[in-house]
Amino acid sequence: MNIFDNFEGAFQVGGALVLSPVLRSWYNRWGATRAEVTQTLPGDELVPSPMLGYTRAITIQAPPGRVWPWLVQLGQGRAGLYSYDGLENLAGCDIHSVERILPELQDPQVGELIRLGPKGYPCFAMASIEPGRSMILISADPKTGQPVGYSNQRNKGYSIATWQFTLQPLEKDATRLLVRQRLAYSPELAWVWRLTEPVGFVMERKMMLGIRERAERKQ
Repeated sequence: MNIFDNFEGAFQVGGALVLSPVLRSWYNRWGATRAEVTQTLPGDELVPSPMLGYTRAITIQAPPGRVWPWLVQLGQGRAGLYSYDGLENLAGCDIHSVERILPELQDPQVGELIRLGPKGYPCFAMASIEPGRSMILISADPKTGQPVGYSNQRNKGYSIATWQFTLQPLEKDATRLLVRQRLAYSPELAWVWRLTEPVGFVMERKMMLGIRERAERKQ
């Protein structure tokens, strides 16, 4: 990724932060139809009463079988996040996105950790996998790697989030990629998630575009 991509990303992050009150309803359903926003998706049950969340979508001109290999290898120390690596690495995430399918990462297991940075950084555990259709991640304790369980008793510091990826086949060998997150947290963390939300949108939008670009590339 060249330096201009990182400048672009930094500019978008700044704009999203400043304009967040105006843009929230747009970026939290970026690319998604009304039906996609309201439909039940795999993983919704893990956070049944979310306090924040979004549904985003993108059409990829490739069948699910060509999208899945790029999706399933996401993660730090894996294939990267296909986003603005330079910005992520300014935060010490040590992300290096690849341009190839890695055979050794094509068979993840339930419980496997998907990290967003080195040990101690936020991470997710693989909650469920339906090859070619859905990959559901649930937030995990950065220290122990144990998945966080949903609770209505939200003591100080409690936070849980899903990261749900669903592939829906379309006609003419195209795929609809839906990405959803559902969050619940203790009251004092509300400002953290509000601040994280617009930044996360910029990075995730780039990731979705990166998946599309790679999957549509001629094999």
